[in-house]
Amino acid sequence: MERASRIIPDDLAGDPDHRPPQILGTVARHPHLLESMLKFSTALANGVLPRRASEILALRTAWNCRSDFEWGHHTRYGLEAGLAEAEIERLAGGAPEPGWNAEESVLIRAADELHKTQDLSDETWLALAETWDEPQLVEIPFVVGQYTMLSMVAKSTGVPVDEALARFPDRRPSAP
Repeated sequence: MERASRIIPDDLAGDPDHRPPQILGTVARHPHLLESMLKFSTALANGVLPRRASEILALRTAWNCRSDFEWGHHTRYGLEAGLAEAEIERLAGGAPEPGWNAEESVLIRAADELHKTQDLSDETWLALAETWDEPQLVEIPFVVGQYTMLSMVAKSTGVPVDEALARFPDRRPSAP
């Protein structure tokens, strides 16, 4: 039996525009975690970073984690936050590609460093601090950590990617 069919409740099948993400069906198997996770997710969704910045971090994290599930959802959210399709495509690659402004380029670098080392270099921290205030600086690793965690949960428990969502790009990363 396939992992997803053992974990995902049947009542979550259907139109992704009118139901919660399927990962919630998996987390609902542990009700205590679900309530806490929803509160934390809501806090980040209503955080102090601009939505565009948060979606850049989320999409780059989805790319770094090779998470079909997170890529699909955050492609939609990124478009809603003002990212162009071409910008989303550029997040699937190696080092930040040309076309990003300085503050967005350092966000991408931060997501890459956090993925690779779970830390930020002094150079990246100082570059982030040129644009972002202290609460925003604290939120950056939380956003990357949240989508790293959700990528792990989705992949390890076999959460399916909704058919209506964007597919993971077929690009090979260069070294960050």
